[in-house]
Amino acid sequence: MSEVWLNIIGIGEDGVEGLSKEARTLISEAEIIIGGDRHHKLADAPNATRIKWPSPFNAMIDTIKSYKGRAVVVLVTGDPLWYSVGARIGRAIAPSEIAYYPQLSAFQWAATRLGWSLADVETLTVHGRSAEQIVPYFAPGVRLIVLTKDKTSPETVAELLVDRGYGASKMTVLAALGGPNEMRFDGVAESWKHDVPDFHTLAIECVAGAGTQILPRTGLPDDAFVHDGKMTKRAVRALALSKLVPTRGALLWDIGCGCGSIAIEWMRGAPEAQAIGLEPREDRRAMARQNAVQLGTPKLELLNGQVPDALEGLEEPDAVFIGGGLSMETIAVSINALKPYGRLVAHAVTLESEAVLLEAFAKHGGELQRISVESTANVGAFHGWKPSMPVTQWSWSKGV
Repeated sequence: MSEVWLNIIGIGEDGVEGLSKEARTLISEAEIIIGGDRHHKLADAPNATRIKWPSPFNAMIDTIKSYKGRAVVVLVTGDPLWYSVGARIGRAIAPSEIAYYPQLSAFQWAATRLGWSLADVETLTVHGRSAEQIVPYFAPGVRLIVLTKDKTSPETVAELLVDRGYGASKMTVLAALGGPNEMRFDGVAESWKHDVPDFHTLAIECVAGAGTQILPRTGLPDDAFVHDGKMTKRAVRALALSKLVPTRGALLWDIGCGCGSIAIEWMRGAPEAQAIGLEPREDRRAMARQNAVQLGTPKLELLNGQVPDALEGLEEPDAVFIGGGLSMETIAVSINALKPYGRLVAHAVTLESEAVLLEAFAKHGGELQRISVESTANVGAFHGWKPSMPVTQWSWSKGV
């Protein structure tokens, strides 16, 4: 059984005085203390060797491991496992070798200052991430608490809100929470002008303006996407997503992703969901990139290539959607690559591609459906039903 040698301690603006007796003892007896400049200033330990965060950041793990066998403390802000470096360290070093000592998080401090129930708030971060990732959470009345990158973050977020019809949203910046120099800045997105400190937390209360298009997390309207007309339409897309089953951190292969509608909704459908979109046409990849940024999934990975060869070497997926490049070979490669309990959904609109799905159904089983959608259209002075091309859908799930 491994013994604990690494102590990861959350610290606040009140420094060591706000820590437990055990955490204070660990700091005072530490041989090595690793942290940022502000952490070192908050924790007095004159006998310890001070180490700043290595650069590049990934080098941190090797640096920490090199001190195994000595009394090591890593100082972080607030809760080490809530959007903090503690989680990254915990993925690289056995949990049995680490002890965590949490302090109040920035989320808790901000909620307390604003009188918000933390259970009813979305807690997010744009620190080290694209700010657009918070866009899927914009909705009337929604409250967000966001860890930020630096002093430019509130202005960046304000622009995102204004661009999407939420310019009247209330914004509050809270800095140095819990310390003697605590600061607060209030305003609204459309007129945000404050010069704020680099280190702060941003709170947002979303207010939709007149005419704002309120977007669901999944089931987006077709006009939310830039497309060339060849895309998986809303009703059919919703059925596909229900069988692909987006889950936290899961990876989708979107084969023949076109404008990215399936991949984008997959990523919007669950926190930290990932997607790789394979699309041989550059004009469609360009549309997918534009849609991904606008709709809040900037981490969508887009690849150029022909299936099935382009699938070789990709990370194993939790789900696969085949909207283009359909063949029995592509299906076979996808089935082999899927993780246990993985899901595969494939669509066909031509007789030739439908024949492939009939063969796949005969060989592998699963579920075969034909989807027909009709929408209203003008018929002179009246209205009637206009059918879209029917879509044949084959869905299949992998066992253990």
